[in-house]
Amino acid sequence: MSYVDDVIADVKAKNAEQPEFIQAVTEVLESLRVVVESDERYQKAALLERIVEPERTIMFRVPWVDDAGNVHVNRGYRVEFNSAIGPYKGGLRLHPSVNLGIIKFLGFEQIFKNSLTTLPMGGGKGGSDFDPKGRSDNEVMRFCQSFMNELYRHIGANTDVPAGDIGTGAREIGYMFGQYKKITNEFTGVLTGKGLAFGGSLARTEATGYGLAYIVNEYLKSKGDSFTGKTVCVSGAGNVAIYAIQKVHQLGGKVVTCSDSTGWIYDSEGIDVDLLKQVKEVERARLTEYAARRSSAEYHEGRGVWVTKCDIALPCATQNELLLDDAKALVANGTKLVAEGANMPTTLDATTYLQENGVVFLPGKAANAGGVATSGLEMSQNSERLSWTFEEVDAKLQGIMASIFKAIDEAARDYGMEGNYVAGANIAGFKKVADAMIAEGIV
Repeated sequence: MSYVDDVIADVKAKNAEQPEFIQAVTEVLESLRVVVESDERYQKAALLERIVEPERTIMFRVPWVDDAGNVHVNRGYRVEFNSAIGPYKGGLRLHPSVNLGIIKFLGFEQIFKNSLTTLPMGGGKGGSDFDPKGRSDNEVMRFCQSFMNELYRHIGANTDVPAGDIGTGAREIGYMFGQYKKITNEFTGVLTGKGLAFGGSLARTEATGYGLAYIVNEYLKSKGDSFTGKTVCVSGAGNVAIYAIQKVHQLGGKVVTCSDSTGWIYDSEGIDVDLLKQVKEVERARLTEYAARRSSAEYHEGRGVWVTKCDIALPCATQNELLLDDAKALVANGTKLVAEGANMPTTLDATTYLQENGVVFLPGKAANAGGVATSGLEMSQNSERLSWTFEEVDAKLQGIMASIFKAIDEAARDYGMEGNYVAGANIAGFKKVADAMIAEGIV
């Protein structure tokens, strides 16, 4: 077997109970084969073996008390994966599905995503199997404070800077930051996604969704095209989906779908962003409420977004939501481009099918990097004790997404894989981290 095959086999043997992590490693290393096997430095330094193993894995209990006085115990995680180019950076996911394998997959992806932003950030991820849905503000506060009682030992503005993710919004970040500040007796940029009153950045809420639309727009511009007149399908109805929909509309496209955990909406007139925000951000209700208030909208139970005819598909919900059958439906309906707004929402066989059938595919580590890029900009503002305007941050975000598209396009071309943006993203992200690791020695 080759060096790459040996490493993949070893990862599968050591992490057999972590399918998402194995999937992420396999996808990355397969596309790096042409790079790694043409440069003996990587094998000599055991670089792949080192890059697939976290520098540090932290797991801890999180006891907290609900409003009825009952004690609960959740499990907390922080995986500090790679710090070759900067402090660990990555979100905290609060969701019942969280386990070590999912956190490792997310942290591994974060290494290359952060590298692509051009900002000095390493890769990390964390979270808990706690579910904030249906919990009162006081219950969420008690959980977040208990979570930070352990996590604070491992993070810092120049060490590890967590952020929000699924289930972790401004409310949760605020509670965590308050507890960190109380324990350490210092006010520092240790978390991103903070409120504007205490060090947060304008445009952070919009950043992942906006960034997704910006990188798709960069691709379209490279082909002399635009969003104008395009029909777009989006999955999800959270932060990423809402602001991707908003920006696509501003760029001239029409988004006709969105979804949540129970069903999906088809709106022939285009998704009403203001109504979607009201239902999902203010009322925290199901999409049935959207359909009840919008005559042009149809609500469907279960899955089904990807059977809708569209020019562009933007999966923005969660990992492994776009399956092989969905990819076949998209191809049959003439979809020309898929760009990932979530982390690894497309399965490997679906990704391969799309690419083999001529669909342009922009992977999440490039397409959804706008969120962490703007988190990096928040870190810069915190370090300088400055606050930039929305327009300043948005302009920097557009510049970063344009540079990401250029980098992945050029990397694919350099290795004879023009148009293969999965390989381009992995290669461009990897080479920067790998060069740093080699320069820093065996550590």
